[in-house]
Amino acid sequence: MTNLKKYALVPTAVHHLRDGNDELMYADGPNGQPDESKPMRAHMFGPGTKVYAKAKAAQSNRNMDRYKKKGKSDLTAEDQTNDTAEFLAACTDRLENVEVDELTDKALHMAVYTDLELCFIPAQLDKLLSDTANFTKASPTA
Repeated sequence: MTNLKKYALVPTAVHHLRDGNDELMYADGPNGQPDESKPMRAHMFGPGTKVYAKAKAAQSNRNMDRYKKKGKSDLTAEDQTNDTAEFLAACTDRLENVEVDELTDKALHMAVYTDLELCFIPAQLDKLLSDTANFTKASPTA
């Protein structure tokens, strides 16, 4: 018999961010040019973690509160952006080589995830989190 836990998801995945042209993103080096030794990456907690479960529950609670308040479940574009940003920020362990106005931690995450000009970043991370294959152990045959 095989222990089913050998198929358990890993807690986090690292995603190398891509720009709007689907090119890998790198932080600038001292010369102002992208430095390939400084990949811009997001370290995300996945569906097999309590962090993710808590973020999903909070998202559901926000939706219920909004429904109770407005009497409808329709999200405005701003509601949707903020809701997605809150969820992603809660699932983010850290952003690596990413800077916005000297912000750190959740303030940095929210600044990135709510900036409509950077909409390609939350889209990538939403996609990453929606596929459990991104949180599986590497196959021994790979």
